[in-house]
Amino acid sequence: MSGFLADLGPRRLWSSSLPFRVVVSTVAAALGILIGTGWFLIDQSTRGILEGKKQASLAEASVVLDALQRELSTTNLRTASINERLTQLAREAAYRGSVGNQYYVVVEGPVSDIGSIGLEGSSVPESVRSAVAQGDGLWTTPTELRFTDARPPQPALAIGTALVGPGGSRYPIYFLFTTEPEQETLLVVQQATAVTGLIVLLGLVGTVYLMSLLVIRPVRAARLAAERLAAGRLDDRMAVVGTEDLASLATSMNHMAEELDKKITQLENLSRVQQQFVSDVSHELRTPLTTVRMAADVLHAHRDEFEILPARSAELLSAELDRFEELLTDLLEISRFDAGAAELALDEVDLSKVAADELRAQRAFAEESGSTLILDAPEPCIAEVDIRRIRRVLRNLITNAIEHGEGQPISIHVRSNDGAVAIAVRDHGVGFSAAQAHQVFNRFWRADPARTRRVGGTGLGLSIALEDARLHGGWLNAWGRPREGAQFRLTVPCKSGEPLSSSPWPVVPTKEVTAR
Repeated sequence: MSGFLADLGPRRLWSSSLPFRVVVSTVAAALGILIGTGWFLIDQSTRGILEGKKQASLAEASVVLDALQRELSTTNLRTASINERLTQLAREAAYRGSVGNQYYVVVEGPVSDIGSIGLEGSSVPESVRSAVAQGDGLWTTPTELRFTDARPPQPALAIGTALVGPGGSRYPIYFLFTTEPEQETLLVVQQATAVTGLIVLLGLVGTVYLMSLLVIRPVRAARLAAERLAAGRLDDRMAVVGTEDLASLATSMNHMAEELDKKITQLENLSRVQQQFVSDVSHELRTPLTTVRMAADVLHAHRDEFEILPARSAELLSAELDRFEELLTDLLEISRFDAGAAELALDEVDLSKVAADELRAQRAFAEESGSTLILDAPEPCIAEVDIRRIRRVLRNLITNAIEHGEGQPISIHVRSNDGAVAIAVRDHGVGFSAAQAHQVFNRFWRADPARTRRVGGTGLGLSIALEDARLHGGWLNAWGRPREGAQFRLTVPCKSGEPLSSSPWPVVPTKEVTAR
């Protein structure tokens, strides 16, 4: 499991796993809360315990100090020296400190410090010594007890003041109360706080994880159900457990699946009806159209024998029948695309040769329009395509370029790379605006409705070309600028079914190719 999480990486895991995000967010929030409350608890405990120790130590020191001061005031210097008296009083105070609230005593005598046995004089901080030397009162500060033997140092509280001897002489005295029991108590409090926080954190993480799973499992089940529906398994349903919101999710998903199944069934029926309609229309229209065509051909063949008006009518009838047959063919082809009945007959062909053949077929029409067709195909470009459909796309693009080329040269570029083949048809005619680049593929759309068609097109050529490109898994892009011409680029994969990532020819023309 850890190896799997490591392979995912924290960022990918964060973006792909909702329980992970919930747990991490909860841990972060809980850590912040626990650290804040733990710090507050420890701080208040430390303040309370140490402040209590300080007050108790000050009270104890005041009581001992009063007793020592009374005894020192009654000292007869004629029977005992002041140094001997201070030594005696310091030992008595140290003895009291060893049996009660444990403390040590240090007295600055006339000769040297007098203190508890085994205590170093450096245990008294210099700050307290200076404060006592400068004025009266009780002075306190934290310190560390140091011993002359092998005992380790201990934390302590230093309280300093001065005894007044006979004759008004001041003798500083320091009480050093050990705070080691209080520090041990604080350590226990800190450990208890840390362990409690860890237990709460682990419990919270486990609880949140389990709760997130309770929420995520129905959501995952809904996702899997949606994927099964997308795969066509419309009879799958989610299990409805309980009556809460998550059960309502399953009920809604099942209702959606039922409605989707109904709609798809209706669409399938409609598609079958449409395909049948297309087949019927194709059959029913072909027969009378053939009869009309035969009659029109007879009239057109004998038009020279008619008067001017009937002869012209025969010519118009023949031309419009040609256009009607072409329109019928295109409409039937569009219907097959709409019904999803169009299929590919694939072969490996050289699209450079296909472009050259189609260019030769359209050269007469181009010369009649005053345009020169230029083929730019430096090498063979092999692709797996339906040659009939590709020829139709090229025919539509070239005739469209001739129709709108204004008699200017028209270039046909064929290029290939490792995964695709592109054929681009570039003209320098009327063009169209950038906003119209997608409208050119709309059915029966014309950039200039007042413009007269010379080729008699149906208005469906580019729409069919776009559908043919999509059927191959390719692209058909359009670029144009008013009075600068247009370029249509067809891109198809070299192998059918492979996705396209790029085209070997740019959709925006960069340079022109001279005529050969």
